Amino acid sequence: MFGAQAIEHGSTRGGRWLRERRLRFTLWIAAIEGLLYLFHVLHWWAAVALAVIAVGFWWYVARGHRSQAVREVGWIFAVSQLLVLCVPVALAIVKAIAIGVIALLAVAALIFLFRERPR
Repeated sequence: MFGAQAIEHGSTRGGRWLRERRLRFTLWIAAIEGLLYLFHVLHWWAAVALAVIAVGFWWYVARGHRSQAVREVGWIFAVSQLLVLCVPVALAIVKAIAIGVIALLAVAALIFLFRERPR
């Protein structure tokens, strides 16, 4: 049995299909919603509310559900919304680094200008 995989008990064809592709779906959803956030279509608090709803749905409904498809959809929904919350955090970090680099360049320019002797 070369390359054969065991089928999990209680799994369905649709559930297995979702499980094989859940990371791809999650990343696409997060990328699209992240762009919506960056272009100010999606507000920060809407993203937070969606993430809370998604994690709550996964925790209370999907995690222990009998249907594998419901478990997979809940997982995809929760993880994609949590990844969307990483976009504003990453944006804030990049912005802080950019401000720091600009400040260092300004200080270096001032040092260079003050060290130069008038002719």
